[in-house]
Amino acid sequence: MTHRVDDMPLPVWLPTSGSGPGIVLIQEIFGLDGYLRSVAEKLAALGYVVAVPELFHRFQPGWVGEHDEAGIQKSMEVVGNLDFPLAVQDVVASVQYLRGLPEVTGGVGVLGFCLGGTLAYAAATASDPDTAVSFYGSGVPDQIDTLDQVSCPILFHFGTEDSFITGYQKVVDAVADHPGAEIHLEAAGHAFLNHLGPWYDKDAADRAWDLTAAFLARTLPA
Repeated sequence: MTHRVDDMPLPVWLPTSGSGPGIVLIQEIFGLDGYLRSVAEKLAALGYVVAVPELFHRFQPGWVGEHDEAGIQKSMEVVGNLDFPLAVQDVVASVQYLRGLPEVTGGVGVLGFCLGGTLAYAAATASDPDTAVSFYGSGVPDQIDTLDQVSCPILFHFGTEDSFITGYQKVVDAVADHPGAEIHLEAAGHAFLNHLGPWYDKDAADRAWDLTAAFLARTLPA
């Protein structure tokens, strides 16, 4: 079912129990594609109420990009229109909206990939989610000096072969000094969890997902 936060569509997935803690799932540049839907379904199967804010609703409503070279290029053009501070506000508003739903029992976390990985981190610095998971956010290394503003448990994932992100060592160093922060590295490229994309690495993806599920079970138990 799709809810709305102001003018933004917010599709929501419920677990079979009908209620549970909330997770705001934050998109890559490809929008609410088959991959993101599959992640929402997996999180709901773990017992979470999952909401996906449509971050491009102001300029490209309903955007879904293909994962071939042309689709990636077009998605990069679309994301060029994104107002990042407004997108952070959209994520924070989605967290607050989930907290008010009768189906949401317990806390609300944020989890995002690529663009969404940067936004999950930014939302954790700007507000108070109960937990956060950031997958290979390209903007994270340059913002990691704000890690002391994150009050919730947070898990970072990066691929050491990621040609889009060279600064993950900054995150490794910052995490070492921040209680409650964790980092997991895989010898994989960018977006290694996306089974529809050209960088998919099944072994790395399976390991990272298992770690994420365990982290969520500890920090936001369903």
